[in-house]
Amino acid sequence: MTTWFHSWRAAVRIARRDAWRSKGRSFLVLAMIALPILGVSAFQLTMRSSELSAEQSLERSIGAADAQLTDAQMAGVPILQDPKGEQNTPVEDFAKTDKPWPSGPTDVAKAIPAGSTVLTDTDGTAKLTTTHGLLQTQIRELKAADPMARGIMTLTEGSFPEKNDELAASTAFLKSSGLTVGSTLTARGFDREYRITGAYELPSDLKTEQVNALPGAFLAPYAAAVEKAGSPRPDVTTTYLVTRSGGFTWNMVQEINKKGVMVVSRAVVLDPPADSEVPLYQRDDFHRYEDSAAGTAAALAAVATVVGLAMLEICLLAGPAFAVGARRSRRQLGLVGANGGNRSHIRAIVLSGGLVIGVAAALVGTVLALLLTFALRPLLEEYMGQRFGGFTIRPLELLGIAALAVLTGLLSAIVPAVTASRQTVLASLTGRRGVRRSSRVLPVLGLIAVALGASIALYGSVVTDQVLIVAAGSALAELGVVALTPALVGLFGRGGRWLPLSPRLALRDAVRNRGRTAPAVAAVLAAVAGTVAVSTYAASRDAQGLNEYQPKLPFGAVAAIVTEEGGRDAPAVREAVQRFFPVDSRVDVSRIAVGKPGCAPWGGGKGCGRFEIVIPKANECPLWVETPDGSDPSERFTPAQRTKLLQDDWRCKGMRGDGVYVEGNMLIADAPILKVLGITDPGAAKALADGKLVSFSAPQVDKKNDTVGIRLITDLEAYDKAGQEHKPLPGEIRSLPAYQVPGEPLSYGVQSILTPAAAKAAGLTTVPMGAYFTTDRLPSTEQRQKLDGEIAKLGSEVDLTLEEGYVSKNSLVLLALTVFAGLVTIGAAGIATGLAQADAEADLKTLSAVGAPPRVRRTLSGFQCGVVAAMGVVLGSAAGVLPAIGLRLTEEREAVRFYEQSLAEGWGSSDGPPVMPIVVPWETLAALLVAVPLGAALLAALVTRSRGALARRAAH
Repeated sequence: MTTWFHSWRAAVRIARRDAWRSKGRSFLVLAMIALPILGVSAFQLTMRSSELSAEQSLERSIGAADAQLTDAQMAGVPILQDPKGEQNTPVEDFAKTDKPWPSGPTDVAKAIPAGSTVLTDTDGTAKLTTTHGLLQTQIRELKAADPMARGIMTLTEGSFPEKNDELAASTAFLKSSGLTVGSTLTARGFDREYRITGAYELPSDLKTEQVNALPGAFLAPYAAAVEKAGSPRPDVTTTYLVTRSGGFTWNMVQEINKKGVMVVSRAVVLDPPADSEVPLYQRDDFHRYEDSAAGTAAALAAVATVVGLAMLEICLLAGPAFAVGARRSRRQLGLVGANGGNRSHIRAIVLSGGLVIGVAAALVGTVLALLLTFALRPLLEEYMGQRFGGFTIRPLELLGIAALAVLTGLLSAIVPAVTASRQTVLASLTGRRGVRRSSRVLPVLGLIAVALGASIALYGSVVTDQVLIVAAGSALAELGVVALTPALVGLFGRGGRWLPLSPRLALRDAVRNRGRTAPAVAAVLAAVAGTVAVSTYAASRDAQGLNEYQPKLPFGAVAAIVTEEGGRDAPAVREAVQRFFPVDSRVDVSRIAVGKPGCAPWGGGKGCGRFEIVIPKANECPLWVETPDGSDPSERFTPAQRTKLLQDDWRCKGMRGDGVYVEGNMLIADAPILKVLGITDPGAAKALADGKLVSFSAPQVDKKNDTVGIRLITDLEAYDKAGQEHKPLPGEIRSLPAYQVPGEPLSYGVQSILTPAAAKAAGLTTVPMGAYFTTDRLPSTEQRQKLDGEIAKLGSEVDLTLEEGYVSKNSLVLLALTVFAGLVTIGAAGIATGLAQADAEADLKTLSAVGAPPRVRRTLSGFQCGVVAAMGVVLGSAAGVLPAIGLRLTEEREAVRFYEQSLAEGWGSSDGPPVMPIVVPWETLAALLVAVPLGAALLAALVTRSRGALARRAAH
């Protein structure tokens, strides 16, 4: 034991001195191993620090209260809930009865135990005035200075409101609004002014734009003012923070649940009951939202695969660097053998180099991760949108990550250590390398791995739907190609006879010294294969996205739709778009209004209604016709019949394409709207001129008399009730003469058009909704920002759509992958070139002695680097296509099966089966195959000295 310890201590000392002597090589390997450790450790520290304990989560949600009581909106019927207060359901199983699902408010105050201290927490929204205009903002009425609310908000400046005319604002709101503490603000349509007394932040949601007022100080008077102006009353929700002696036990929570009230209890969350004591968990129809074992296993497998491939990549890159050190220390290792050291001592010295670099990389990576995470904590918190619970350090996890660095360093040094130990003492002292035959077993194993991996990937993509099987097979095949690399390098050498002198020497040198060439080529192969796989997959997804893309408007067209308050700001919005965008033409559009003029589209609010297009009975799709007993109408048909109806029956086919959604998919506009939508049918323009409704949806038109019916719904509650009870729907129906556009043209979501004059003649009330525009060119980013700012000043909700066509989301990804692969390729080729120069120093001196010019050294170095890069890129490009094709075939089978299943169930699309193209990114491959090897060769040539240093005479 003592001898073993002393020999390893000596080996470590030798390795440490050698690493210090070769600082450049040591720093390269150290950085190569430390950077992944830095990234993983920083990620681990960030994730652990951002995790909140149960107590911290409760403090941010309910402050110092014992419980939070919330209306479950179940009309007061008894409910069951989980211990955390996140899920609930009625006690009675309404799905098995004819009773409607309960819906409606509950008086939460009646469920609060007597003798409790209560603090109300009310949420709503309002449009507040800012320095830029108006901003839709969350209003929270909570007495934030109360001790019971401690922890919900963190005061950063000033004070919380103490009077009814005071507000505090979140830092996110102050940043967006341009206001500061001390400013005054009000809301649109509200004549009260409030002074901002303080700034605060929500620890778990730093990006929320919110203002805080005292209970009853803002929302109630604001709602009254809005309703008085004729607009719908804004929605308001109230929860109750409650404190009582003894807290809230699980039994108390269940008693309160009987009144239809949800409870988040501090005591229950911190000490939850057993699952057997939770009635909700015993329900047959209840599904707990937890990670499945299969999902967890898949995630772990994915992480293990990524970690394994990263370690393989580092080992392939760092291995030649350790081989450089072993070659440069060849004489030193020979002296160890000459003085009685055996092969195990030589292996220990080289392995100690990996151990020393690995430990140093682990230490540097972990320390840098700690420092960077701590220093960047404010930026990380802002990026994640929440404050950390603390700076959490878990030593065992960090030690595990650091152990990966040590293991990677040792694995990187194994092959150089074995190679160095096989050198005879005489060969090491004299500098002779000897001749070794390449292994015949490794290529055989590589071929077996390639065949087996390809078969597994093919099976996964054609027979099963398991992506992990495809990934595992592809990874095995890639490892097989790595094992075949030495043999493939030999095959490349046969092409050297047709090359000029310098590239021929470089290629023959690479083939003759496969021990250093193969790992570098394999490293390039692995990096390029991953890049090609991901880029092929991304390019294929891009092609699929282009094929599936549904434009909302013709290219370059703009739609500005005002979606609230009776279109009051529609004229101003039209004017703003025409002022800031390069508009070629404008068509004003309106909508049918039912009820008060100030009503928002789609109804809502007292005295507000809506309209709908009536589908004639004869035109209703049999799959969707309601049954008298309320059962699913599609159940009357077999899967084959449902599929046939969706594919062949015109009544069951949906509209072509997508579009800007407007109420009822109907526009009130004049004939120029046809040109904006790209409708060229002359019959449509004539029909509008004749006062007819133009329809793009065949089921809308009653074929008997060529009319379309519009139902005006004034009583929404009666309408909804009649629908639930399967009774005739109330509402007056207006019939208009209609023209059906033949051929089902693409109308971008618009199903019908009616002119304002025809609408007025039919007795329909219309209000402005916005406009459609055509442009002579796409607006610039500056123009869009100016328009957004102008619309923000108006304060109305505006749905602004600019059709820019399909925009690829993967172009930056492909560029980043190409750059990454290029850097790894150049790095690996550079390491191989350094090793080649160390080995070929004697050959270079011989060339100089026979009269070769000085530039030969530089040229040979460049070609050596380019040869390694070219071989790796060619092999990697071939190996990377397999996993991408396998994944795409798997996705295609899954998508086709889902499509067929949706048709059989009676709800799928009739547009045809999905198209899943496989596209090879030739631009990326060209950059890898040409630019990367060429760049590596030029870089190596530039950094290589033309003349070598004078060497001292070797002592024999």
